[in-house]
Amino acid sequence: MISLFPRRRALALAILGAALVAGPAAASDLLATAKARGTLKIAMEGTYPPFNFKDQKTGQLTGYDVDVARLVAARLGVKPEFVTTEWSAILAGLAAGRYDVIISQVGINPKRELVFDFSIPYTYSSPQVIVRKNDSARYASLADLKGKKVGVGQGSVFEQQAKAVPGIDVKSYPAAPENLQDLATGRVDAALNDSLMVSYLLKNSRLPIQAGARVGAIERVGVAFQKGSPQFKAALDKALTDAGADGSLKAISVKWFGSDVSRPAVAKP
Repeated sequence: MISLFPRRRALALAILGAALVAGPAAASDLLATAKARGTLKIAMEGTYPPFNFKDQKTGQLTGYDVDVARLVAARLGVKPEFVTTEWSAILAGLAAGRYDVIISQVGINPKRELVFDFSIPYTYSSPQVIVRKNDSARYASLADLKGKKVGVGQGSVFEQQAKAVPGIDVKSYPAAPENLQDLATGRVDAALNDSLMVSYLLKNSRLPIQAGARVGAIERVGVAFQKGSPQFKAALDKALTDAGADGSLKAISVKWFGSDVSRPAVAKP
């Protein structure tokens, strides 16, 4: 008798091969998943004013990113479900599927695009140095910070930029408040962060700090999500494009910054 095992083995291998080829396509697109659930799980840091932070009176999340997230969710026909997490773990959480998207000033760069998909940009900004008020030093570029202790957000593009300059003593922090507190008390010589955050901070913080020079290239910020959801990306990009065309995105931007930071021209130093 001829054994059927080889046939069964061949059939099993064929099925496995087809599954591997069709794996990504077989997975449900995020748009369908979110609509079926009725919610979009949105991660943000929650300690990064004016982008996303908790209102001291209500305890509720507020900020530019929060308003953008609510706008996007509404235009996708779902409700926003917010998840807060430290910045240092936020991208790992997205990769692990703990939430659907990140709307928390995630810079778009080639390294991240290898792992995640992004929407079209909804914010343009640039890195800026922050120093103590009594510091008379002039740091016109990152190179001027050689030999200095510089505080940055752990896992941020600012951390990457500072570490790329030999001679800078980089100290990383899980959140901006600890970083700026250490700057105010002299534990670090300068900090590097988003210029839009800096302008807001100087209006609302009592810390003895001041804005320094804007350094580096303009950053593009988008909504990050796992690869493999082309329908979701198309719907997300349309929502942001339409919001830009009808003035909704500009209105949110003006509310928090006094200008339209959703367009690249206004972010230039």
